[in-house]
Amino acid sequence: MSRHLFGTDGVRGRANSEPMTAEIAMRIGMAAGQVFNRGDHRHRVVIGKDTRLSGYMIEQAMTAGFLSVGMDVLLLGPVPTPAVGFLTRSMRADVGVMISASHNPYEDNGIKLFGPDGFKLSDAVESQIEGLVMSPRDIRLAASKMIGRAKRLDDADGRYIEAVKASVRGNLDLTGLKIVVDCANGAAYKVAPTVLWELGAEVIPMAVSPDGFNINGNCGSTYPQVLQEHVVMHGADIGIALDGDADRVVLACEHGRLIDGDQLMATIADHWAKDGRLAGGGLVATVMSNLGLERYLGQRKLTLVRAAVGDRYVLERMRSDGYNLGGEQSGHIIMIDHATTGDGLMAALQALSAMLKTGKPASETFRAFEPVPQLLKNVRVGDANAALSAAAVTHAIADAEARLGKSGRILVRKSGTEPLIRVMAEGDDSDLVRTVVDQIIEAIPRVKASA
Repeated sequence: MSRHLFGTDGVRGRANSEPMTAEIAMRIGMAAGQVFNRGDHRHRVVIGKDTRLSGYMIEQAMTAGFLSVGMDVLLLGPVPTPAVGFLTRSMRADVGVMISASHNPYEDNGIKLFGPDGFKLSDAVESQIEGLVMSPRDIRLAASKMIGRAKRLDDADGRYIEAVKASVRGNLDLTGLKIVVDCANGAAYKVAPTVLWELGAEVIPMAVSPDGFNINGNCGSTYPQVLQEHVVMHGADIGIALDGDADRVVLACEHGRLIDGDQLMATIADHWAKDGRLAGGGLVATVMSNLGLERYLGQRKLTLVRAAVGDRYVLERMRSDGYNLGGEQSGHIIMIDHATTGDGLMAALQALSAMLKTGKPASETFRAFEPVPQLLKNVRVGDANAALSAAAVTHAIADAEARLGKSGRILVRKSGTEPLIRVMAEGDDSDLVRTVVDQIIEAIPRVKASA
């Protein structure tokens, strides 16, 4: 069955417009409840959310849907996405829900679903749920005496905070460190400063006053400029920026320079390899990760496996091939020994642990490799498949690959969410990289390039 509702990371859209309406949210709850109604035990679901205004509406609608098919509901309130994965498994829930549109503005919202193992659902299970949403007559409502009950779980934050602290070996002591943390006015606005403070750091919190409208608004991992300024202004040792649902992170060194996911993965991989706890002999990243990361790992006899863009595809490869570290350049860092999805706060603690072990400042610790010059341009098109199959485009790509040779690489792909073609090249010669990207851009028919 073709999928219209679920994308690469659950359901997402403008709040109060399809598919993010109260009606569809209720039907998703009913459908997911039916799919995960397995066995004769009392079934339960945990529901978390970020701080968007529309979260109240979606939360209540989904609660009604789950209750109507006989599932009990535990409401977590605002918690990070990884907390939902953790609590789903920890509390032996049958399904978990995170209501969030991640790094998107407040006008958007989304629904991410987790199975009883705490991992996001497979495409097959999502398709099964989507089929029921589209055919609500096939949903079996519970008998009157079997309707579920809903209640709020008051200690959700505390359970997650302890799990995050336990994810770091050796009782991490941050005493003496001054840390700026930008919580994006999102789901981690309480837990992130609390974890850092309880571990001994002097904490300077930012964007911790959500009002339903300011999530990701000029703050967080997708807008780190203010974080960079505050790190320098306060003379901090490091800055941490999370996104709206706290499943991704970027850092800023003491000079205010950004540290992306590739540098984080390189540093953590080296740290774990020396401790003998890096499974699989390397890590899993995406096709977008810098060639410099691949070379850095190769020099240490470690492997870089590349997956398709999207943290779910990274995780699938990690689980199938036995890796315990993976992630994306954007800052989704997955540590499967500790979390079932990307966890920005846990990744930040692993980074801090590595920094303290080296005894060096952030600017040196997280400059693991010199990035290879990389350029990405987006091209808006009408039909991405037709554009990519045009003879002029395939010839331009082949010519670009020949010109770069073994000193670089080309990646041309269509966006999974917009009518765009993304053209990326990287190589040791920055001028050549720019030339071959423009060469491919010019060959794409009926388009206008945008950086």
